[in-house]
Amino acid sequence: MLVVTVSPKFQVVIPPAIREQLGIEAGRRLQVLAYDNRIELLPIENATQLRGFLRDIDTTVPRENDRA
Repeated sequence: MLVVTVSPKFQVVIPPAIREQLGIEAGRRLQVLAYDNRIELLPIENATQLRGFLRDIDTTVPRENDRA
């Protein structure tokens, strides 16, 4: 388990192992959310980076017999 300390300026350093695993680099923008009793950091992606991310999604939907 990785542990970080909150500085007097309320700053937290993301450990190198986590930065490398998630590909977080200096200047990366993250959205901060308070969820239940935790803090979540979500990367902000622009539209061009999201292009094609649903390419291989399965679009088949099981239907009931009385539906067309």
